[in-house]
Amino acid sequence: MGTVLLVVPTAVVTAIVLTGLVRAGRREAHAERVRIAEEAQRRARRSLEAVWAMDGRRFEEYIAQLCRRDGCTEVQRVGGAGDLGADVIGRLPDGRKIVIQCKRYAKHRTVGSRDIQTFNGTARAEHHADVPVFVASCVFTKPARAFADRHHLTLIDIDLLGFWNDGTALTSFLDLDIARSGTNRKLRPDRDRQEQRPADHPWRNTS
Repeated sequence: MGTVLLVVPTAVVTAIVLTGLVRAGRREAHAERVRIAEEAQRRARRSLEAVWAMDGRRFEEYIAQLCRRDGCTEVQRVGGAGDLGADVIGRLPDGRKIVIQCKRYAKHRTVGSRDIQTFNGTARAEHHADVPVFVASCVFTKPARAFADRHHLTLIDIDLLGFWNDGTALTSFLDLDIARSGTNRKLRPDRDRQEQRPADHPWRNTS
């Protein structure tokens, strides 16, 4: 009887230790996944240094080229005065019409809900878009992402743009949960550009 009484506590202790090890392993695995994701995000952003040096027109041409790379057809850069929010238009590989608005903003800026609402009002009604896409070289505000989610607009912020630039196909971004993906935390401005007045910013997009 004495031997049996000793076995039960030992089994309990063993179970507790194993449970603790499993939980610790899960925490470490989760922390590693977060670290890998954050490093991938940093690499993607670093790949966009040349993008932040573009003007609005070159940015639109760059987005058009990414579309062509991913198998889109009939791709045209149409941005300019009176474009009604369409900077790039084309056809996805499956034939659907894609209409893209491009905002080549400084990295520390944001695109707000008003810009997304304006685009939503023209993309389908004026341009007959099957897939409206808004691409920005910065982040979108939380209300902007929530609005886009409600109205089925695709947003490609600076992080997703980094992955697109690195080879991820455009179609991979079309079904993302916009309200929950991405971040609305602003990036810090470059030190050597902080002293420039807004009118002097070479990266400002007037489209």
